[in-house]
Amino acid sequence: MKTVEIREAFLAFFERQQHTRVPSSSLVPVNDPTLLFTNAGMNQFKDTFLGTDPRPYTRAASSQRCVRAGGKHNDLENVGYTARHHTFFEMLGNFSFGDYFKRDAIRFAWQFLTEELKLPKERLWVTVHISDDEAEKLWVEDIGFPIERISRLDEDNFWQMGDTGPCGPCSEIFFDHGPDVPGGPPGSKDDDLDRYIEIWNLVFMQYNRDSSGEMHPLPAPSVDTGMGLERIAAVMQGVHSNYQIDLFQALIRSAASVLEVKDLEHNSLKVIADHIRSCAFLIADGVLPGNEGRGYVLRRIIRRAVRHGNKLGATAPFFHKLVDTLAKQMGEAYPELRQLQGQIEKALLNEEEQFAKTLDKGLQILNEALEGLSTTEIPGDVVFKLYDTYGFPIDLTNDIARERGLSLDIEGYEAAMAEQRSRSQESGSFKVDYNDVLKLEGSTEFVGYDSLEAEGQVIALLSEGAEVESLAQDASGVIVLDCTPFYAESGGQAGDSGYLSAPGLRLEVTDTTKAQGHHLHHVRVLEGSVKAGDALQAKVDSRVRQRTRLNHSATHLLHAALRKVLGEHVTQKGSLVDFERLRFDFSHFEALTAEQCKTIETMVNDQIRANTPVNTRLMNMDEAVAAGAMALFGEKYGEQVRVLSMGEEDFSVELCGGTHVERTGDIGLMRIISESGVASGVRRIEAVTGVAALASIEALEAQLAQVCEAVKGKPDNVAAKVSALRSETRELEKEVARLKQKLASSAGGELTSSAVDMDGFKVLAATVEGGDAKSLRDTLDQCKNKLGSAVILLAAVDGDKVALAAGVTKDLTDRIKAGDLMREFATRLGGKGGGRPDMAQGGGSDVAGLLAALKAVPGWVASTIK
Repeated sequence: MKTVEIREAFLAFFERQQHTRVPSSSLVPVNDPTLLFTNAGMNQFKDTFLGTDPRPYTRAASSQRCVRAGGKHNDLENVGYTARHHTFFEMLGNFSFGDYFKRDAIRFAWQFLTEELKLPKERLWVTVHISDDEAEKLWVEDIGFPIERISRLDEDNFWQMGDTGPCGPCSEIFFDHGPDVPGGPPGSKDDDLDRYIEIWNLVFMQYNRDSSGEMHPLPAPSVDTGMGLERIAAVMQGVHSNYQIDLFQALIRSAASVLEVKDLEHNSLKVIADHIRSCAFLIADGVLPGNEGRGYVLRRIIRRAVRHGNKLGATAPFFHKLVDTLAKQMGEAYPELRQLQGQIEKALLNEEEQFAKTLDKGLQILNEALEGLSTTEIPGDVVFKLYDTYGFPIDLTNDIARERGLSLDIEGYEAAMAEQRSRSQESGSFKVDYNDVLKLEGSTEFVGYDSLEAEGQVIALLSEGAEVESLAQDASGVIVLDCTPFYAESGGQAGDSGYLSAPGLRLEVTDTTKAQGHHLHHVRVLEGSVKAGDALQAKVDSRVRQRTRLNHSATHLLHAALRKVLGEHVTQKGSLVDFERLRFDFSHFEALTAEQCKTIETMVNDQIRANTPVNTRLMNMDEAVAAGAMALFGEKYGEQVRVLSMGEEDFSVELCGGTHVERTGDIGLMRIISESGVASGVRRIEAVTGVAALASIEALEAQLAQVCEAVKGKPDNVAAKVSALRSETRELEKEVARLKQKLASSAGGELTSSAVDMDGFKVLAATVEGGDAKSLRDTLDQCKNKLGSAVILLAAVDGDKVALAAGVTKDLTDRIKAGDLMREFATRLGGKGGGRPDMAQGGGSDVAGLLAALKAVPGWVASTIK
């Protein structure tokens, strides 16, 4: 059976057993900061097992895409060197949420393996937990499985979600690859070898472990199973290594064809075939190469694949070319591969090209270090330099080291890394961390969604990072109120400014931030003195708040428009929203075209003109995700989240705690003022709204009027006028170049007459009137041709600058270098320069000293020439 047939057979079988077929979830877990990537089939059902996410079904089956390449589950270094390690794999699973338990879980597994897949029963082996008499009895009495082929294991057969929570014993099913493969059955001294391979794990969640370690029976025991698709495919296709199955063989053949490699068993081809799957699926799920978090893991995998391609002789980008084969192999089960194929290829190509710039240099540094190595360990400072300067992830360096029988000085590497972190922390040590300073319970009550004014009581005062009893006139510090209308900087929105006041007391609030759930008002005391317990009237600057609201709401519309125009891979990578403008960073692998920017801007303004209400709803996280709200990894969300929707047909739906307009029409207008790159795979758009957008249009109109006046045109014909002037200018530039060439030719003849004879060759040092860098080069060539054997230094003066050109004929370059001549006299003239032995360029700024410098050239040549 082909891999695609096995996947479908599994899902169809469990559908017939009343299981709901549930699609694979994203590789980016939603609202689960404990996971870097989805690494098991049960991840998407975690809250269902905990009872906080009830589903409309009690039985489910799925084929879940998984990645294990970072954090606790990291198989990256083993990929390509073993038969079954992968960065990406598919986990087939059937699940019961308080429905059936051990009896049916065992029965379903046995039926599928022996009746659907028709595996020979005598080649299966079973394990149960040492305490699980019930499971063993079910295998023996219900299934008729021979007790002599059942192993009872301890910790290897007990599963738990964490230190506390649901847990329970397991029953694993193994396949015997036969006596030709070394190894013994599970539980024996040789059970870590390759003969008996685990293919299915049945987890019986029947306990809840509390903080003391005691286990209590669950009221509704559940089942979670997992069977690796690649492993069962190897069994069904009669091969021992996962890399021999049809899916991998297609990818390996494709990589070999692209790289023109004939040895299909080469481990590097296995690495590349594995890595294209994880990379393509991660990009399809919105992850792009970067320097932290998921983006960095993706970058590590891509660079490891590229390095293995380099090892096989690749001299040009190749990795992105494998996406087409992958889409053909897995696109039916995962249509997003076909839909996003172009975007995946572009993202991979961009990363390949970036890494190519440093790969050769990094390998050179590593090879130089290895040449002088007196031990079998690569020094930590070399490993760190490769990482820090050349973008070599440590596991890539370790990969190379392992191939050469070497190890890494991990302690030295970590020491260098710690030293760098220390320097970074010291550079930012002037900032006060109010989370460490503030000692308050509870949180500030925020009423700023509904009002810009409120009364609050001072519950803490801070100055220079320490709590104080009062702040006197002209002092600066931080005030914490129990209730405030001031929005604290969060989610990219700048904090509010405004005033706090009481009779005889007035304070200016310059910024508002947050620490430990409290709003920190950064103030300057304008009049009076403030102390703890004072009641203050808080008033937000309404003009600043209003303009900030416009920009924040426009940011949401911009994000939605970017995803519609560029693709679903676009996700927010950072933002800054204040009263002046909005700045939005997002994942994308190439610069936007002018047409794309215009389309996005028009789409946003269409939503603004529609003037639809902006709706805010409080709901739990599951309801928010079901409503289509975007959640960002790294953000912490409480039990209740604020879901903001705006635009026609819910054009934008996001989680957001910021302040916003009441209707999209309040924004008035949005104009994109710039688009740029800020990091690999991250672009930035800056835009303005409302009055600022109108002001930007007025500024452009003023500039247009100036251009019209300069070219004697009108707005409707100024483009044609400017184009005509450009054409005329180009023709004049060509004419000037022709005249300078002619001048150089004649000047060469005139200048050579002033050359000085010196021991069989000529020395010429002269000024070329009206020359520039190009004409100096042309004149230099003319002089070389006329003099035959010569050392030449020519100069041209342009205002307060001196341009220089030096030349040495071929017959003299072994005795004197043009670069040395240039460096000497450019330095004398307050500048610098250099070049080849036969020609060099440079310049200086000491126009007054030029004549003396030229007179000194013959003497310098006489004293220098060999």
